[in-house]
Amino acid sequence: MPVEEMMVRLSCLSGVGPLSLACGLFFGGLTAAGAQADVERRVEDLLSRMTLEEKLGQLNLISHGPPLRWEDIAEGKAGALLNFNSAQDVARAQALARQSRLKIPPIFGLDVLHGFRTQFPIPLGEAAAFNPDLSRLASEWAAKEASYVGVQWTFAPMADLSRDSRWGRMVEGFGEDPYLGSVLTAARVEGFRTGGLATATKHFAGYGAPQGGRDYDTTYIPPAEMYDTYLPPFRAAVKAGSVSFMAAFNALNGTPSTASPWLQTDVLRNQWGFDGFVTSDWAGIHELIGHGVAADGAEAARKAILAGVDMDMMGQLYIKHLPDEVRAGRVPEQVVTEAARRVLRTKMRLGLFDQPDIDPTHVDSVFPSPESRKAAREVAQDTLVLLQNRDNVLPVAPGVRTIAVVGPLADSPRDQLGPHAARGHDSDSVTILQGLRQRAEAAGLRVEHAPACDQFCRNTDKLPAALEAARKSDLVVAVFGEPQELSGEAASRTNLALNGRQAEVLEALAATGKPVALVIIGGRPLVLGTLAEKIPSIVMAWYPGTEGGTAVADVLFGDANPSAKLPVTWPRATGQVPIYYNRLPTGRPTLPNNRFTLQYIDEAITPLYPFGWGLSYTTFAYKDPAIAGTRLSPGDNLDVSVTVTNTGTRPGKEVVQLYMRDPVASRSRPLRQLKAFEKVALDAGESRQVRLRVPVEELGFHLDDGTYVVEAGDIEVFVGGNSLAPSVGKVVVAEPIRIPPTEQRASASPGVVR
Repeated sequence: MPVEEMMVRLSCLSGVGPLSLACGLFFGGLTAAGAQADVERRVEDLLSRMTLEEKLGQLNLISHGPPLRWEDIAEGKAGALLNFNSAQDVARAQALARQSRLKIPPIFGLDVLHGFRTQFPIPLGEAAAFNPDLSRLASEWAAKEASYVGVQWTFAPMADLSRDSRWGRMVEGFGEDPYLGSVLTAARVEGFRTGGLATATKHFAGYGAPQGGRDYDTTYIPPAEMYDTYLPPFRAAVKAGSVSFMAAFNALNGTPSTASPWLQTDVLRNQWGFDGFVTSDWAGIHELIGHGVAADGAEAARKAILAGVDMDMMGQLYIKHLPDEVRAGRVPEQVVTEAARRVLRTKMRLGLFDQPDIDPTHVDSVFPSPESRKAAREVAQDTLVLLQNRDNVLPVAPGVRTIAVVGPLADSPRDQLGPHAARGHDSDSVTILQGLRQRAEAAGLRVEHAPACDQFCRNTDKLPAALEAARKSDLVVAVFGEPQELSGEAASRTNLALNGRQAEVLEALAATGKPVALVIIGGRPLVLGTLAEKIPSIVMAWYPGTEGGTAVADVLFGDANPSAKLPVTWPRATGQVPIYYNRLPTGRPTLPNNRFTLQYIDEAITPLYPFGWGLSYTTFAYKDPAIAGTRLSPGDNLDVSVTVTNTGTRPGKEVVQLYMRDPVASRSRPLRQLKAFEKVALDAGESRQVRLRVPVEELGFHLDDGTYVVEAGDIEVFVGGNSLAPSVGKVVVAEPIRIPPTEQRASASPGVVR
C-alpha cells in the first residue's frame, strides 16, 4: 500500500494526519459553537474533580530522557512530553497515562521545523519563495510524517522577525519583513494543522533582535515598534489558529519575556483574544534567576505563572514550588486553575481524549516516500535565489562538456539538511554533487569533483588538484558557505565573511579564467567582498534539504527557472548589520561627496543585494501601472494594477511586489513597506495584468499603547520586482482611522495574497 494511502486510512483511527479535522478533531477557533460548548463543559467537569497537584501536573512539560520518571506519567505529573519521536515510546506513555486517576492524555511535542524525516528547505529559504502555498505544502508534509509516529504538537513556526544576520537563528524564521512574515507564519500554521500537528508559535516576543546579534541577549524595542514590526507575525498565527505560543528566552526592555504580563496577558490574551496556552522555552522559567528578577525557583515559578505562562518546559519549578506558593497565598489557586483550563481546553479541541493510542508498529523509515521527495524537490527549486548571472554563465550552456564541482559542501549530506533536522537522515539526502552527476550523465557531460579544502576550509592541501580540475573543465560549480554547525541556535557570528580559507579558494578558481558559478549553502547572507565582482554567477541555495541536490541541478541546468527573492537584505560588510530595507528616513539623507550625510567612510551605505531581489533566466517588464481610486475612505482598498510581460525566451515566475510610504506623519515612517505581493507564472512573451489590493486600514501604524491609526494625507505607492521598485503614483487617505488595541482591523487575513 502506498505510504500516502496508508496515512490517509490511519488518520481517522489515530486521530492525527491529513484527515484529522474531517474525523472530528477540533483545532483552535475552528470549532463550531456547539462543539465548543461541549469542550468547555467537559473541561469544567474535569477541573471540578482535580486536585491542585493534578492541575499542576498538566502544566509540567518534560523531555524524553532524564529527569523523566516514567511513573510520573501514570501519577498524572506530566501533562506534556517532548522529544518523543518514536511510536513505541509514545504508545508506552499513552498506556501509562490511562493508568492515572483521571486518565488525562499527555500531548507529545517535537521541534518539527522544516520536515520530519523528509527535510525541506530551512524556513528562511522557504520565505525566499514568496509563495504561501509552498509553505503550506512543506509544513503539511512535515506534519504528516511526524504525526504518523505519534507526534501531535510542533514547536513551530518561528515567527521571530530578524534584521541582524549575525543572529544564527535567523535561519528558522522568515526574514526581516513583518508582512511577509505574517503571510508565511499563517500559511505554516495552516499547513501543520492540515497535516495533523498543532503548533506552538515561537518565540514570544522580540527574540530576533538581540543586542549585538548575540543569541539569548536582551532586546530593546519601543512598544510602537513591537506592534508595527515584531508582533504582526504572531498576531497572524492567532488568526490562523495556532493553539499555543512559546515564551522567548530574552528580556524585552528589561523584563524577561517569560515574566512579562504585558506580552502574555495584555497583548496576547486581552488584546488579541487568544484562549490557548503558553509554554516556556527550555528551562526558561528557571532562567528568570539568571535574568536577575527571581531569587530562587519559587519566585521564578510565581512570576511566570502570574505573567501568564501556563506550562513549564524542563524546569519542574511549577510542580515543585507552586503547591506551597498557592497554600501560602502568594499565587491564587484560580491562576493555576485557569492555566490548567487552557491546557485541557486545547487537548479537548485536538481530540486527544477521544482518539485511540498510536500504533506502535509505525516507523519513520517508511519515509522519505516518492511523494514526499517530489514535494521537497519542488519546494527547493522555488527557494533558490539567483543573485547575479553576468555573461549568462547559467544555465549550463549547450557547449559545456565537462564540469568541475569544487568545494567541501558539494558532497556533504548532513550540512545540506541544516539545523533542527528532526529525524532527517544524512543517507536520505541527494547531495549537490550527486544531483549534478545524475543530470550531467543524462546529458552526456562529465563531472569531476575536487573538494579543495576540508569542511571548514582550514586546510587547502587539496587546492592544487581543484585548480587542475577547473582548468580542464568548461564550467566550474563551486559549492561553499556555512557548514551546519555555523548556523542555527547558539551560532551567532561577529564576522559574516566566508569562514576559513574559502575566499582564497574562490579567488584562485576565478583566476583560472574559467566561468564560475558559486552555489552558497547557509542560513543567512554572507559577506562576499570582492568575490561578487570576480565570480559572475552566484546562487543562494540556503540549506535545501533532502532533495537539495536534484533541485540545485534542476536550476543550474535550466530545467527549472529560478524565481526566489531575498527575504532579507544582503550586506556588503558585517559592519552594516543590522541592515534592512524598511528603515526610517533621516534628516540628512545620503548625498554623494558630502561627508556629513548618512554614510560610511569606508563602505557604501547600500546593500550588496536589496530585500526582494532575485534574478531569473528570463526577463520581466512592468508597464501601464494604474491606481483605481486615488481618494480612500474607511472600508476602501488601495487597488493597483500593472501589466507584467515575460520579455525573455523561457517560461518563468515573477514576484510582483507592492510597497508604500507615508511621507508626512505624526511619527517618522519607513522609507518603504511591503504591503502585497503575488507570484505569477508567465510563458515567454506572455503578458498578464496583476492586481494588488490593500485595505486602507492596513496603511497605518501603532501608537505605544497599541492603538492603530491611519492618518489623513498622501500615501506613495511603488510596484516592481524588489524593494527598489519605482513609484507608480500616490493616493490620499481622506479620513483618519483610529482602532483601539482590542479591536480587529477590517482587513484581509494574512496568508491571502492581495
